[in-house]
Amino acid sequence: MKRKLFAMLVIAAFLVVSCAESKPTSAESSPPAEAVSQASPATQVATKSGTFAAGEHPTTGTVRVGTENGQQFIELGKDFKTSEMGPDLVVILHQDADVLGSTQPPAYALTADSYVVIAPLQQFQGAQRYEIPANVNLSDYASAAIWCRRFNATFGAATLR
Repeated sequence: MKRKLFAMLVIAAFLVVSCAESKPTSAESSPPAEAVSQASPATQVATKSGTFAAGEHPTTGTVRVGTENGQQFIELGKDFKTSEMGPDLVVILHQDADVLGSTQPPAYALTADSYVVIAPLQQFQGAQRYEIPANVNLSDYASAAIWCRRFNATFGAATLR
């Protein structure tokens, strides 16, 4: 019993330390969606929005997905903030409405076919916007998350309603 507890503590410590590099790396396995600049709020149509809850690291703020001139987007609000403790942080859409509730702490690891990577995270805080590829059907996804791809660790997630 003590060995199992010790092994779990070592694994948890490894995950926390291994996600402690300060600069994210670029995407390797899937090409990132192109980031776009802020547009006039009058031309945006929000379809779903949510508020981030912390997973492995503190993550707060709002997120919304919508369409503008036929282009789908995901937008992190000016109140968005996440930890700078991860390499290879990406913005994803996930099929499950409760990502954190359906995964196990401390890393909240994801299964490969449950999400789509939208783009590498541009900044650790503040407003940012990403194009969602046209082949992504928004109705297939119920949440957005900030995810450390290298170590399969979910920093935070938001249910989209």
